[in-house]
Amino acid sequence: QVQLVESGGGLVQPGGSLRLSCAASGTIFSIGAMGWYRQAPGKERELVADISRSSTTNYADSVKGRFTISRDNAKNTVYLQMNSLKTEDTAVYYCSAYYRYTTYWGQGTLVTVSS
Repeated sequence: QVQLVESGGGLVQPGGSLRLSCAASGTIFSIGAMGWYRQAPGKERELVADISRSSTTNYADSVKGRFTISRDNAKNTVYLQMNSLKTEDTAVYYCSAYYRYTTYWGQGTLVTVSS
C-alpha cells in the first residue's frame, strides 16, 4: 500500500506562486511515474503534469511555461512549482503515483487564485 499526502495549497493572488509537495509513504520500492491532476468545480479531473522515474516530464498545454514538476526519488516525493498563477488555475490538486500496476491518489489540496 502507498499513502500520498499533499501539502502547499492555499490562497494566492493572480500572478503569484505556490509550491505543492506530495510525499509517498508505506512499504515502497521504486515508485514509477508520479503526477499532479486538478479538478475545478463542475469540471472533470484533468492532468496537469506528470514525471517518470527518470524525470521525463509531460505538461498540459494550459500550464506549459508556468508550472514545473520535479521529484526526489530518495524521498519518494513529487513537487509542483506553480508560477504566474491565473484565476482559472483554481482547483483541488491531486497527487498520483503508479506503483506495482496500481495508481494511488492523495486526498487533494485546494489552490485558490483570487484577488
